[in-house]
Amino acid sequence: MFPKSAASTTGCQFNSAKGRIQHVIYIQFDNTHFTRDNPNVPSDLEQLPNLLNFIQENGVLLTNHHTPLISHTATDILTSLTGVYGDQMGVPVSNSFRYFNPDGTSNLGVSFAYWTDPIFDPTTSSPTDTKYNMLTADGLNAPAPWVPYTRAGCNFGAVATANTVLENIATDIPTVFGPGSPQAAEVSSNPGQAFADFVGIAIHCGTGNALCSSANGGEPDALPNEPGGYSGYMALFGHKYVAPQVNPGGSLTDLNGNVVEDPMGRIGFPGFDGMTAAVSLSYVAAMQEHGVPVTYAYISDSHDKHPTGPAYGPGQAGYVAALAANNDALGKFFARLATDGINTGNTLFVFTSDEGDHFVGGSPSPPECDGVITPCTYSAIGEINTNLAGLLATQQGITTPFRVHSDSAPTFYITGNPSRTAPVTRAFERATGKLTVVNPITGVTDTPTQFLADPVEMNLLHMITADPARTPTFTMFANPNYFLFAGAPNCNSPCVTVNPSFAWNHGTVAPDITTTWLALVGPGIQHGSNEDSNEGSNDEGSNDEGIWSDHADIRPTILVLLGLKDDYIHAGRALVEVLKGWAIPSSVRKHGDIFLELAQVYKKINAPLGELGLNSLRISTHAIESNTAGDSTYTNLENQLLSLAAQRDALATKIIGLLEGAEFNGQPIGVHPAHSLISQAQELLDQVNELDD
Repeated sequence: MFPKSAASTTGCQFNSAKGRIQHVIYIQFDNTHFTRDNPNVPSDLEQLPNLLNFIQENGVLLTNHHTPLISHTATDILTSLTGVYGDQMGVPVSNSFRYFNPDGTSNLGVSFAYWTDPIFDPTTSSPTDTKYNMLTADGLNAPAPWVPYTRAGCNFGAVATANTVLENIATDIPTVFGPGSPQAAEVSSNPGQAFADFVGIAIHCGTGNALCSSANGGEPDALPNEPGGYSGYMALFGHKYVAPQVNPGGSLTDLNGNVVEDPMGRIGFPGFDGMTAAVSLSYVAAMQEHGVPVTYAYISDSHDKHPTGPAYGPGQAGYVAALAANNDALGKFFARLATDGINTGNTLFVFTSDEGDHFVGGSPSPPECDGVITPCTYSAIGEINTNLAGLLATQQGITTPFRVHSDSAPTFYITGNPSRTAPVTRAFERATGKLTVVNPITGVTDTPTQFLADPVEMNLLHMITADPARTPTFTMFANPNYFLFAGAPNCNSPCVTVNPSFAWNHGTVAPDITTTWLALVGPGIQHGSNEDSNEGSNDEGSNDEGIWSDHADIRPTILVLLGLKDDYIHAGRALVEVLKGWAIPSSVRKHGDIFLELAQVYKKINAPLGELGLNSLRISTHAIESNTAGDSTYTNLENQLLSLAAQRDALATKIIGLLEGAEFNGQPIGVHPAHSLISQAQELLDQVNELDD
């Protein structure tokens, strides 16, 4: 009844319920929106009907899905891949961050770097911080997301997916190939070709699989701190080595028949901004057809003119055309998979977007434009670039040296790395909260600061890593219209300008940024039209706005469906509400209502954007902006937040232990312990709510 696909999955042994899942196809969209940015213009997903119809006709679409904090591409994708937040995988601030040097200055770190890289600092050849970029809470290299698959004998293909591929030719090449390798020599002699050859594409193979043999250009897949060890595994890194194995006999072409090449015409990886659906999904299809049954792929955004800019507004012709091209590619992709026998009967499909965006611009012209029939144009468009150093000096008299990670959620690094209670820190924070800006698009006076978080609150939001040098002095979550940086400590050049090259902000706390979507299709996923709808399916349709989820929940949900497990505890929980009864572990089903109640309250207290996280962020802001005698308000509120964090961490550890025991270890949840934990969690939420009043 469920024939195997034509594509080879030899040696791959999932342990899915009823043995139906033979392939996994995970598609990570960048900034692709479910909701409309202009009420007259169809949303991104509405303009991708080949995808939206596939989801709605075959699976479930969760639209109350959320990001971690900060809400940026690297952090969001890495949380989705690992099932943990930044405090447990090392990248809570992205797409770059800073780290303190021993002398109190700070340097640049780039969040995108291969999994086993040390911190990638492009400004120096001798960074003072050499810890792993991907870092556990114990200071070790974070477990890699492909390991459960390769241990099951399943080759894992990565297409431009964060840190599972080489991201640069500076630190990544010596890490993987060695500093004296031919690949390193190519970096020196022809860096553009080296980027096209080695960056962006990878296959991590099951042990002994010939696809990744040395004869095919394979390298040892070294994971130095992987729990349980990880030796004897090999991987292919780069288009140069992957393409001949998945497209033998010629150059790999995109789904439109064009040879895959970079903007300069070099055959190979076209760059991360060049990963349109036609390119990315061509790699996926070729891998799936040639012995790689698990593929994770990234598709770049449609709202920017890549690679040169500028940004498009909703309904603008270039934006609509890019979505139409992606929609066409998705149609070709699904048709090609169907020919291969890769379909909803034997494949788990996962689709999501890293985060939403906030559009920064004026009203469209004509006002009633819909983009599809009547194109929209914009006379005012672009994020509002704001020089924090200039405003602090001219408005508040603050000239303390500092650096920031520039963003709509800038992280501040005050030179000298003062403590959070130091007078210089407190004066700086208060001044930041008082800044005002005249919005050059609307003419309205805005206060850029929405929320402030120092290390106490950042800990509650899972933003403190095992590397103290990465801990910012504080974080500002700004009005989403603003992109903030630290320039000259004056406004001789305007401190506030509109930058039309970028018009879509993310990072900060705003519903259109932090709320995104997740779709699941395949065996075990509920849907009224599935062939075995009498086995626990959902007859009410495929969109669900009621289930609160975030990116940390994706990983455990996938692994429960596959019958695989990680060697660590997740920060998310399996979304069993969208699974058919036969696909839910019996240890979860035994007390299913209790499992759900416990899982839901767990998200309320532990997710960065859960009830506790958002309420504590408001409390933190009030504390940091306060200026009472002896700093008493700040001290009192911060001490209470410290206590809440300790209570939350202890309680969350107990709850996730029970949830994971039921999900992965066959241990049903005890009713009485669960009720006790649920009551304790609600009491904790009540404490925070009272403090927030």
